[in-house]
Amino acid sequence: MHVMAVSVVSDNTKFWDGLKKVHAKLPKGTEWKLAVASKDGTRAVNVLTHDSIAGVRDFFETHTGAHASTEYFEADAANAVGLAR
Repeated sequence: MHVMAVSVVSDNTKFWDGLKKVHAKLPKGTEWKLAVASKDGTRAVNVLTHDSIAGVRDFFETHTGAHASTEYFEADAANAVGLAR
């Protein structure tokens, strides 16, 4: 499934440094499809493929939880533009 991680970022530098650590340690079978931030750095949207939302939450929060408040959702890939189904 495609999982969206939508974050309100409190510390832009530490958040993105944490994401770089997450990227280097992705669980087997997980792919990072998109990572984008608002120009002011206060918001971020990440899209990953993984077998569960809880799995994404677990490894994401380990490295970014102290620097952002993040909500996790299953993406509607069938109605998305540019996202493989």
